[in-house]
Amino acid sequence: MAQLYRASEPDVLKPLIDRASASPDSRERIIGHASGLLADLRAAQNRGWVNQFLQEYRLNSSEGVALLSLAEAFLRVPDPETADLLIADKLGDADWRAHAGQSNSKLVNGATWGLVVGRVLVGEGPSGPLRRLIGRAGEPFVRMAVGEAMKRMGEIFVMGRTIDEAMRRMKKPDNKGFTASFDMLGEAARTFADGRRYYEAYVGAIDAVGRDPAAGHSISVKLSALHPRYEVARWSECVPALTEMLEALAVQAAGKGIALTVDAEESERLEMSLDIIGAVAALPSLKGWDGFGMAVQAYGKRARPVVAWANELGRVMNVRLVKGAYWDSEIKRTQVEGLSDYPLFTRKAATDVSYLAVAKDMLAAENIRPAFASHNALTVATILEWAGNARDFEFQRLHGMGDGLYERLVRENGYHCRIYAPVGGHRDLLAYLVRRLLENGANSSFVHQLADARLSEDEILADPVAKIAAVGGARHPSIPLPKDLFAPGHRNSSGLDLSDVATLEATVAAVRQPLARAAGGEDDAAIVTTAVSRAHAAFPAWSRTPVDERAACLERLADLLEAHRDRLMAICVQEAFKTIPDAIGEVREAADFCRYYAGEARSRLRAVELPGPTGERNMLHIEGRGVWATIAPWNFPLAIFLGQTVAALVAGNTVVAKPAPQTPEIARVAVELAHQAGVPRDALILVPGGPQVGAALTADVRIAGVAFTGSTATAKRIARTLVADDDRPIVPLIAETGGINAMIVDSTALPEQVVADVVTSSFRSAGQRCSALRLLLVQADVAETVIEMLTGAMDTLRLGDPADPATDVGPVIDRASYDKLMAYRASVADRTVKTLPAPAEGLFVPPTLVRIDRIEDLDREWFGPILHVATWEAGKLEETIARVNAKGYGLTMGLHSRIARAAEVTEAAAAVGNLYINRSMIGAVVGSQPFGGEGLSGTGPKAGGPHYLYRFCAERAVSVDTTSAGGNATLLSLDEGGI
Repeated sequence: MAQLYRASEPDVLKPLIDRASASPDSRERIIGHASGLLADLRAAQNRGWVNQFLQEYRLNSSEGVALLSLAEAFLRVPDPETADLLIADKLGDADWRAHAGQSNSKLVNGATWGLVVGRVLVGEGPSGPLRRLIGRAGEPFVRMAVGEAMKRMGEIFVMGRTIDEAMRRMKKPDNKGFTASFDMLGEAARTFADGRRYYEAYVGAIDAVGRDPAAGHSISVKLSALHPRYEVARWSECVPALTEMLEALAVQAAGKGIALTVDAEESERLEMSLDIIGAVAALPSLKGWDGFGMAVQAYGKRARPVVAWANELGRVMNVRLVKGAYWDSEIKRTQVEGLSDYPLFTRKAATDVSYLAVAKDMLAAENIRPAFASHNALTVATILEWAGNARDFEFQRLHGMGDGLYERLVRENGYHCRIYAPVGGHRDLLAYLVRRLLENGANSSFVHQLADARLSEDEILADPVAKIAAVGGARHPSIPLPKDLFAPGHRNSSGLDLSDVATLEATVAAVRQPLARAAGGEDDAAIVTTAVSRAHAAFPAWSRTPVDERAACLERLADLLEAHRDRLMAICVQEAFKTIPDAIGEVREAADFCRYYAGEARSRLRAVELPGPTGERNMLHIEGRGVWATIAPWNFPLAIFLGQTVAALVAGNTVVAKPAPQTPEIARVAVELAHQAGVPRDALILVPGGPQVGAALTADVRIAGVAFTGSTATAKRIARTLVADDDRPIVPLIAETGGINAMIVDSTALPEQVVADVVTSSFRSAGQRCSALRLLLVQADVAETVIEMLTGAMDTLRLGDPADPATDVGPVIDRASYDKLMAYRASVADRTVKTLPAPAEGLFVPPTLVRIDRIEDLDREWFGPILHVATWEAGKLEETIARVNAKGYGLTMGLHSRIARAAEVTEAAAAVGNLYINRSMIGAVVGSQPFGGEGLSGTGPKAGGPHYLYRFCAERAVSVDTTSAGGNATLLSLDEGGI
């Protein structure tokens, strides 16, 4: 199974194509049956709300996108002012009137008329007739109209707000003959309290359904809803806890005589899920109960082996086969982490092929009771063909979708179909609704194709096996492998898949290897003079080295960094106290800098011929400046150290590089590898040491430029040094310093997403990133909700040995930092909302949340895991941004909002180098998110961006009068019409 996780798509698909293929006679029967099902589906369009929605509001239309965006956020907004802004933002530009009364569904039309009224009110000028008419009623009328539309959407898609309501609804005539699998919709828990609440919801649901076992209903359980840290790194903690909880739920369900199915999760959780499911399946107490089951996602490359595994458990297993629910997030994660290949198929047709192949396996399996979840008429017809006269399986569909597909099969032909039915409050479930609509409404999905009258029956029922065979199973051309993500500019760095247990164990062993660490060197300024002299003498030869050769050195260095990744990670963990994920990121970023600047140098640092009059040749040459000093921090001792250094080198400069005194070993190894890559030893010279070495380096008048990353105070001292001597040339300073980085959260933001991004931005790397979140600004109307969830999420953090993969927060860098941060924590103890216990040994500063009254109360950067939180009032976004800007720092800022206008306002007003919207605020990617600040946070240009190399260069223009040397020969070669 493991070998398929990252296997190439064609290799995985080859046996699947063979397995999913049908004979010509069989194919003809399948098409005939599918055609009949298609007719039933189209006849039921007047009943299926989601189908009608997709007919009326295409997901590639402005109305469709606006409606889904509004649905996702509206009901969770508590304050009227923000609700009005959200309505105006989503409804203001869409043509809702064109949809009024057009649907066959009264419910869709009812929702549409609410949107029409809202659109008129937010779209008209202040003197419009409806504005005047409803002005006496006030803005609540608009909110009521839109709120009613949103509630209608929720009522139709959600089976019930409670399990009892859902069970009553299943007794209605529309559901006659169908059973349900109730899902309490436990989305991934963020806190232990969330997990407990979801667990109790499952217990209550099992008890309720178990009161009428003859009805045949079942319960679906999502493991990630039961534990906030359902991660491979926390295997030893979460797997036993989840096994215990699932065992209790299974025993309860068995006692009630009902079925229990474990839902599928993201691919990185598969091995954990199988461990948990396997343990519960083997329990003697559940022997004889045939109600236990699991879901398998056909878009995963390991779907067939998982089904084979389930068949070998020694008991009957109910297996629900689904297409898959996390496709886009899994693709993105694989790309972001630089993994070797995707764990899933990149083409919709490939998933369909996998589904059919796995379905055939399930039908043939001795110990599997199959359940086929599909809204695809061709898939259903194929399964019916292969099953023959058998009825010992069931179909499944989502509540609100697939009306017409199964009614005849269930009520006339004796097949069984179960409805996957969400249960819960509409406010909580509309985010789920949007995800399902996007999943099933994508252009390539059967549901969307069915709603598209332009598609013929032949197109809708096209054979996926033939489609995939025609392209040889090749990956989708628009989805490059992660290594090619930035092609043709540069190759993406390779990462490590820490969700693979074997890889994780090998990585842990590697970073724990004892290392011989060189001494940091004395803080001796005398070494600087010799180093600068050597670099100065080496400059002419290195600057004359062709730019292609210099770039090739950087590319070889990137390869060496990846070849020595284990050693470099070990140093990062042991010397800089980086956690394993941060150590991987450190090596990857360093390699990315090397490859990116190599590509940039080749394309940008060449001589350019400029326009001019006839008889004149004008050239612009890009040259190195001389000897550069690069001074790096300890928090990114490899990535920033090398990023600054290789940029200077590839531009044709020689470099004297000073690492932070806390992290000399990683710098020494980096320089050693650079020399192995072909950089001359005198072109790159390491000078370890402390403040005296740094001061002597910047004071040397032969230094032609300084690249510095560190504190604002040190940057200012360097700037003063560079201009103190009137006889010294004016040289450039590139400084990247810290900031009081703020994240602004309004009441439309999804709290779960906010909290996850806040924890990452504030506490990862022990808060020791210059980009880290320092000031959380939450709209007052939702502040208590967000803060409560945030404090719960903090409880899930683990402090400890950075070489332990379960560690979230390691120690801070040194005693001076520790003492400063702990003293500050003590000074704000009366305002501390939340803190955590720390290990007794080591320099651990506990993650701490501090409440402040005003934005202005935080007047300096605290470089550690300390987060400050304040509130702001609805309608004062621009004022809030201005107050943050007034602090003078300008490094990073975050915004969480579902209002597009809020993003536009923030983008226009935020005086920061990097603005992050609806995501975390750390982890800038070379070439994608150039990093660097302004004001007190740096000088620019931004590292990892297209303008960075130019700052290291001298530009020299050469103009030659060619007429003085015999004229312009090109004119003499012109055709008739010349002289």
